[in-house]
Amino acid sequence: MAAPTSIMEILGCLSLLLLVLLVRSGYCIDCFKCVSYNGANKACDDPFHNNYSTAILESPCMGGRKGRDGLFPATACIKIAGYYDDTGETITVRGCALDSGTLTTDTELVRMSHCGKFYYDNRYVHGCLQSCSDADACNTATSRRQHPARVEALMRHLLSIAVLLLAAAR
Repeated sequence: MAAPTSIMEILGCLSLLLLVLLVRSGYCIDCFKCVSYNGANKACDDPFHNNYSTAILESPCMGGRKGRDGLFPATACIKIAGYYDDTGETITVRGCALDSGTLTTDTELVRMSHCGKFYYDNRYVHGCLQSCSDADACNTATSRRQHPARVEALMRHLLSIAVLLLAAAR
């Protein structure tokens, strides 16, 4: 007669399966990546027409992470549009970034979008910094959503549950 399977063994197997599924599915967003100073790169400036999308669309988009070397799959697209306070030159930057996992939103670029004055490239810029993660290439014109997508949040919660279940099973 086989020994009955404990609930902890079942939870351990389920959490391991969930963890494998989450890691295999992965999450990376495609974003437009370009820079335009004073309108020099029309393909990057607004109004954005998407005519040069294959030239400036990075798929998958990779970004740096605080305190880590290398590039990692991005979780959000970003767009900076404004002008430098000191010269009046315009700037448009489209790119991607990822949440570094810190607890405060004030240090996470992808968790906050705002308009006003901010420091970029060692200079003050008056304009808007927007982030989006609701769809690939969402950093075209003004984004409709400026917070993480529901799917990404669900994936994070499921991953947390899987890790907790795995820890509890031990």
